[in-house]
Amino acid sequence: MRAAIIGPGAIGGFMAERLARSGAKVSALARGATLAALQTHGVRVRQGGVERSAPIAASDNAADLGVQDYVIITLKAQALPDLAPRLAPLIGPKTTVVTAMNGLPWWFFLHGASDLAGLRLKAVDPAGAIEAALPLAQVIGCVIHVSAANPEPGVSDVVGADRLTFGAPDGRAVPAAEALAAALQGEGLKCPVVDDIRQHIWLKLWGNMCVHPIAALTGAGTGRIFADPYLFELCVAMMAEMRDLGAKLGLPIAMTPEARMDVARRLGDFRPSTLQDMEAGRPLELDALLGVLIEVAEAAGQPVPMLKAVMGLVRQAGISKGLYPPLTVASKEH
Repeated sequence: MRAAIIGPGAIGGFMAERLARSGAKVSALARGATLAALQTHGVRVRQGGVERSAPIAASDNAADLGVQDYVIITLKAQALPDLAPRLAPLIGPKTTVVTAMNGLPWWFFLHGASDLAGLRLKAVDPAGAIEAALPLAQVIGCVIHVSAANPEPGVSDVVGADRLTFGAPDGRAVPAAEALAAALQGEGLKCPVVDDIRQHIWLKLWGNMCVHPIAALTGAGTGRIFADPYLFELCVAMMAEMRDLGAKLGLPIAMTPEARMDVARRLGDFRPSTLQDMEAGRPLELDALLGVLIEVAEAAGQPVPMLKAVMGLVRQAGISKGLYPPLTVASKEH
């Protein structure tokens, strides 16, 4: 198995090390300090008081790595439009492209029977560069339930690892997904392959789209957010808006917002990646988590005032720190 990790940070490093231990030939597309660290030390994972490492090939030029069986994209969503055309040397007719990213991927409505079938998401692929570069028929989705940080280049600090869920956008059976899941699972990590990956992506975003921006705005981890009654109520209101939107689109959520946050509370107090990015001065992943939902709601004619209010607040906080693109006169609300 040949697998290239695109974005070997907290999650990418975690997956790279597990694949390398399973016997896969792992490589990574990286640059700068991360490239230097991978070339010197390999990929390093710290988990449960133990540090493991694995040598992997790393380059800033995809042509050096060659055609892969799997191209696993673990980038922040806003980085993919510029990078996607550079991935061509990695992708052959039998390569499986795995989107292991937060938020809604560009392909989310390109399959399915909802009223928005065929909708191209400008919030995550504004000029269609991703769709043009990555063959949809070879894509599978991955939903990540792993809590990890990237404290230094080439290092993944894993707090908890529950599961990685895989599936094709159109629900078809994909043997390559089963093979990848088999290589990654074990040691407490579950890797199911499902026929409704869009529903799993939507449910994961239901929790992230409120907690991530609120954490970035307040500097609070999940423990403080859930303990503050005003912030808890804000999360409930945002989740109610997204649940109503999903019901309209054939993406129903059976549980209540309160029940979903109880699940998150049991996982302990953690610092969402958007908060980590805000504190580290890295670009904020807001469009894939929240802006895209506003775009979808507008296309569906569904009001989402709480989502818009929080998006306005957090993007202005990001703009003030140079972590989100300034708005122009022609900018839409989302």
